[in-house]
Amino acid sequence: MSMFRAMTLIIAVAGGLGLSVSAGLAAPAAAQTASGADTAKPLSSSEIYRIYSHNSWMWKDGAGYFAVSKRQFKAWSGRGSNASAGQGIWFITDPGKLCFRATWYEKGTSFPATTCFSHREKNGVIYQRKEPNGDWYIFKHAPARKGDEITKFRRGDYVSRQLDRMMPAMASN
Repeated sequence: MSMFRAMTLIIAVAGGLGLSVSAGLAAPAAAQTASGADTAKPLSSSEIYRIYSHNSWMWKDGAGYFAVSKRQFKAWSGRGSNASAGQGIWFITDPGKLCFRATWYEKGTSFPATTCFSHREKNGVIYQRKEPNGDWYIFKHAPARKGDEITKFRRGDYVSRQLDRMMPAMASN
């Protein structure tokens, strides 16, 4: 698999955040977002756990599930020749940081990847960025607004059924 394809899959599976954030924010809002995050405090481990545990993060064409049991992480993204699936674990590291380490599969190949997101809060607004050097953006306004990334979380497992359908095709050549 080419490095370009691997990076494309990681970005797509992480929710397509770079595309949706850059397309959805005007320049002044982006500047305000970055300056707000600079003075915000990292979320605690328990706050991160409450956001992600036993929830599915619904993406444009896929989802990721953060199971409580053994902190399993499962995800799928895309369809047909663009389909990929991931299985691994999720964990909380530094204050405010969530990571998932998974083996990603696409038809006939697999590769390991670790993806991390940092979270900060100020005055009820939660900021998020993809590590190591993504741009900060508003993950949740105070109060939450339609379109906030946090509104894409659903309680329960919305991943396993689709993942079970996809995995046999991922293993074939």
